[in-house]
Amino acid sequence: MPEEEPVVQVGDLDLRFADEVASQPGGEHIRRCFACGTCAAGCPITEVDPDYNPRKIVRQILFGMRDEVLSSPRIWYCLVCYRCYARCPQKVNFTDVMRALRYLAIKGRHAPSDVLKRIEELDRLAQSLRHNLVQYSFEKRSELLDAFRNKVEEQLKGMST
Repeated sequence: MPEEEPVVQVGDLDLRFADEVASQPGGEHIRRCFACGTCAAGCPITEVDPDYNPRKIVRQILFGMRDEVLSSPRIWYCLVCYRCYARCPQKVNFTDVMRALRYLAIKGRHAPSDVLKRIEELDRLAQSLRHNLVQYSFEKRSELLDAFRNKVEEQLKGMST
């Protein structure tokens, strides 16, 4: 069930936030968005998290909801797959907007202190798993599939402790 939206107080909005995002590399075209929803329709994260919505994040940026955006864990969910950019009729590069938001979150101390370490670990794991899957798809050796399975199980055990 989607989470309930908080009431927004006009006095809490930072009307310069969209300008700040637009001044970052990749955020230049943020104002081109006309909320068509193509980004959300093609996003793989929306398939596993119904509360994740690129269109909503863009709207929050444009409305000046700085704290809500930069403190949200959802800005770290983006897979940087560029599907949204490839499908966007306005060529709003949402993937690069997410990179800009991550930078601003770290710069403004909105991100938890260990987030970079966790993201790096996750990236290394994802690359390793991807490598094993690609290698397996070409070589079809059972030990490669076993190595993949063992890495996933090891990571899941580490997350539960």
